[in-house]
Amino acid sequence: MGQPVREYLLTLCVTVAVTYLLTGPVRKFAIAAGAMPEIRARDVHREPTPRLGGIAMFGGLCAGLLVADHLRNLNGVFELSNEPRALLSGAALIWLIGVLDDKFEIDALIKLGAQMIAAGVMVIQGLTILWIPVPFIGTVALTQWQGNLLTVALVVITINAVNFVDGLDGLAAGMVCIAAAAFFLYSYRIWFGYGIEAAAPATLFAAILMGMCLGFLPHNMHPARIFMGDSGSMLIGLVLAASAISISGQVDPDALALFAGGERNATHAMFPVFIPLILPLTIIAIPMADLVLAIVRRTWKGQSPFAADRGHLHHRLLELGHSHSRAVLIMYFWSGLIAFGTVAYSVHSASMWIVLAIAALSAVGLILLLLPRFTPRAPRWAQGLVPPRYRHAERAAEAAARDASGTEPEPARPIAAGVSGVNGATAVGPRSRFPDRRKAGSAR
Repeated sequence: MGQPVREYLLTLCVTVAVTYLLTGPVRKFAIAAGAMPEIRARDVHREPTPRLGGIAMFGGLCAGLLVADHLRNLNGVFELSNEPRALLSGAALIWLIGVLDDKFEIDALIKLGAQMIAAGVMVIQGLTILWIPVPFIGTVALTQWQGNLLTVALVVITINAVNFVDGLDGLAAGMVCIAAAAFFLYSYRIWFGYGIEAAAPATLFAAILMGMCLGFLPHNMHPARIFMGDSGSMLIGLVLAASAISISGQVDPDALALFAGGERNATHAMFPVFIPLILPLTIIAIPMADLVLAIVRRTWKGQSPFAADRGHLHHRLLELGHSHSRAVLIMYFWSGLIAFGTVAYSVHSASMWIVLAIAALSAVGLILLLLPRFTPRAPRWAQGLVPPRYRHAERAAEAAARDASGTEPEPARPIAAGVSGVNGATAVGPRSRFPDRRKAGSAR
């Protein structure tokens, strides 16, 4: 088991490194190509920021697949399954459409059609849902048309859910990374815990997806230097959907060797184990909720479901008074709680401690939501752990105060660890008015 872990770690590190190193040149290319749209009414950033970050992420995807193909244990995924090639084909198509949209603003219906075609390309090459386990009934085999339609629907929904949540710096990449980590743990357990080779492609896809997000995040954290654009958000949404389809549609529940007695009763008894199989989108429950609420909200107002607005969950967090960084961290918290809580419950469903821990963490999350003005501050001994950009912003604020008053200002209180103002200002005090002139927010 140790050898596959090292190979996954190597694949992850290569994907991270390639994505990270490519993002800088891609940023310069995006600026030269003019992929910097004007500020729109729904945007929360203040200056035009280049897009096309998906180019670097696609490079990381290709590098990860290439490395895995040359590793001894992971090479079997390519020899025994056509799913990696199916993923690469669909990803290349959706990435190309995203690049064109980042530059020329393609109509929403055209993008929807392209998403369905990309999903169809993967279906044709074998990446499709074959069966689903249903409590009280057992394993239900799907017809070819049922499996194909369900696969296309899952891909389109996941892509748009990730695209809708991409509204703040680092939000989409971080949430998808959390989802991919949870999926990796579950699929790795299915592969090596039960010896199910069919779970190998999903495990590989999840590891590569983590690398794509981790490599891009340093450039995309607040204040972002580049946005992933639709070329990135649709790409990572498709890869996440491919992981879910692979683990839920290709792994036969009978092969888990968990049944005892009749299949119907066993499926019901083992329902917690099948939660990630039946409901793979629970790991992106927050983006899915945002997607559903957006469609209902826009339809209720008589608008197109694809019409952009400022009613997303992250916008509402900012309206409550949360800072940009704090809003992103809250979304991270809830995504991680739902994703890892679901996986933990599927492993130890009989443990009351898991339920109590999830309830306690949910209470903590609600408290954080209700206290937008609460500003945690790092103690003086921990100032070295505060990101440099926040320390520099505090010094700039002190210098500005000194120049404005002509006197030596009182020492500022320790700054918050990773907390910044809604408009990109670093919180030095409750009434700080010294905005950071760098870019803030994300263009969605």
